[in-house]
Amino acid sequence: MGIIHQPHDKFFKEMFGNLALAKDFMTNYLPLELLKIVDIETLTPEKEHYIEDDLKESFSDLLFKANINGREGYLYFLFEHKSYPSKRIAIQLLHYMVRIWDDKSLKEKKEKIPMIIPMTVYHGKENWNVALRLSDLMEGYEELPEEIRKYIPEYEYLIYDLSGYTDDEVKGDVQLQIVIKILRSIFRNDEEFFKVFKEAVEVLDKLEKQEKGIEYFKTFIYYILSARKGVTLTEIYDLVKEVSVERSDEIMTIAEELLKEGMEKGMEKGMEKGKLEEKREVARNLIGLGVELDKVMKATGLSEEEINKLLN
Repeated sequence: MGIIHQPHDKFFKEMFGNLALAKDFMTNYLPLELLKIVDIETLTPEKEHYIEDDLKESFSDLLFKANINGREGYLYFLFEHKSYPSKRIAIQLLHYMVRIWDDKSLKEKKEKIPMIIPMTVYHGKENWNVALRLSDLMEGYEELPEEIRKYIPEYEYLIYDLSGYTDDEVKGDVQLQIVIKILRSIFRNDEEFFKVFKEAVEVLDKLEKQEKGIEYFKTFIYYILSARKGVTLTEIYDLVKEVSVERSDEIMTIAEELLKEGMEKGMEKGMEKGKLEEKREVARNLIGLGVELDKVMKATGLSEEEINKLLN
């Protein structure tokens, strides 16, 4: 439906910006040699983001501060949400690390720069098959003698290619596992996607803290309706109803909130451009869910006569 602008960015930041989930991810996915020196309990989210505006459709980022080997350092997440990998990601990460160093040393007037551990999270259709080391992008690097290579900038980043994870490789608490599986399946076929989505609904429905469960549920629905191509409100409603009637009732409220927010903030591209067919599609979905006529009119801007034509 494309209701929320930059849905991958919003979902990634809301999920991985949750400190408990971020700690769980790092505890389960950081290499053992890093876990020995990174004090996960000191992990603190930073407010800064470093992605340029023209790249926000394809990338998101999060920065965390932590004690690394007894000193203040940082872990930097770059989340790529294109369906294919970017070949120059090592250069892009280096650019962002330099900006972080500027912020944390020059602006704070520190003599030395902090340690930064760079990480990329990817969930596209294609497997991650691009360079992990900066030198892999440098023409002629392998031909240089060792005594010359020491003058050339070099580093390697961590890659988490969720698209290639099997169920056995998905680790962590149940909330983290569901987040990873949803990200992994968002670009996959309908059978796999709806299987994972149903599993997510079952987990969220059983969360002990009801309020927390509702917020997680809303976040997942927002993301799926906006990021999953071709999915309809009716499909989501029917699947949720198989698991929980209470949750299915929430779908209608969420749908209305999404549409209202989309129109008010100009995030629904079809409505933004005044495309009548886009409005009709939304109206059909709401009608199929049993939303009252006046609410459908308010959400879509269509007249009663126009909506009645859709019913005939």
